[in-house]
Amino acid sequence: MEQFLVDEVATLNLGAQLARWCPTGCMIYLHGELGAGKTTLVRGFLHALGHEGAVKSPTYTLVEPYTLTDKDALQNIYHFDLYRLSEPEELEYLGGRDYFTGDSVCLVEWPERGEGWLPEADMDIYLQHRAEGRQVRLLAHSQTGLALLEQLERIV
Repeated sequence: MEQFLVDEVATLNLGAQLARWCPTGCMIYLHGELGAGKTTLVRGFLHALGHEGAVKSPTYTLVEPYTLTDKDALQNIYHFDLYRLSEPEELEYLGGRDYFTGDSVCLVEWPERGEGWLPEADMDIYLQHRAEGRQVRLLAHSQTGLALLEQLERIV
């Protein structure tokens, strides 16, 4: 699926729609240059699930955990920014295996920095600057990703 996001609000809305249909255990990888809108999309995702605080890119901490109530259940969401990762094995030292257990949602910026160590993505999202907005491309790689993409295509 490919779509033009006219402004920041459209990017936030896409994040909110992803959250609406995203099941526990989903792995979403976010690709794009610095400033492409990856963290903005995550902000829309988290706010749609009830997070009221700030959402910043975890560039220095590498991961920011969120525990939210969604559909009357607690949901763990982990927002990763691997930009500063030197080697994929550093994820092991962070306790990375504890995050990728299937009972959470993981949103990973700069996943190519963790290539070979990260589990396969259910969905890859590519964001890039286009005129005043962003061009977004979503690619599903699993049944979970396909189901999510189908839901998104119904509302676009």
